[in-house]
Amino acid sequence: GYLIVQWIWGGYSINTATLNRFFSFHFILPFLIILFVFIHLYFLHLTGSLNPLGTDSNLYKISFNIYFIMKDLISLIMMMLIFIILILQYPYFLSDPDNFFPANPIVTPPHIQPEWYFLFAYAILRSIPNKLGGITALFLSISIFFFMPMFKLMKMNSLQFYFINQFMFWFFINSFIMLSWLGSQPIEIPFMTLSQLFSFLYFLLFFFNMLML
Repeated sequence: GYLIVQWIWGGYSINTATLNRFFSFHFILPFLIILFVFIHLYFLHLTGSLNPLGTDSNLYKISFNIYFIMKDLISLIMMMLIFIILILQYPYFLSDPDNFFPANPIVTPPHIQPEWYFLFAYAILRSIPNKLGGITALFLSISIFFFMPMFKLMKMNSLQFYFINQFMFWFFINSFIMLSWLGSQPIEIPFMTLSQLFSFLYFLLFFFNMLML
């Protein structure tokens, strides 16, 4: 683990090379995301999107223009409207309150936590006392989404005909929300115990969901 940290840092501590790497990563990442968006659109137009029932039939297909253009355009306008309101009217709405305190190298904040979209992974990381086990669980909690399509054995591409999987999906959503909340809480009882419980349920739901597809 320490060798990987040295490789990421570019030395034995955080230095100029580390900052250059992270700045470069944040500059290149949006272009990579745009590339994957275009790849997604290419495959979407190649095969077409599915209907809510998950059946693949030309009888249910409709043209992309004008139906889906108007549907996506309305969603895009609503998203941009919310985005513009947040930026222009409430720019600090999603910011951490600790960012507004003056920096003090002598005093460490009593409770350090990542951004809200990483809280679920942070809760899983700290729920395991072992450092290597926590990092492994953190990696699996994210990478498991990439491996799930490889285990898909169901004949229908929809959960409309899989009622148990529907229940498991919403149970997973609740577990995800609970982990996100627990990740923002201090490392103490009962939050640690609950983090371990919901981390176990998080992976257990993935396992049973893949078996029942």
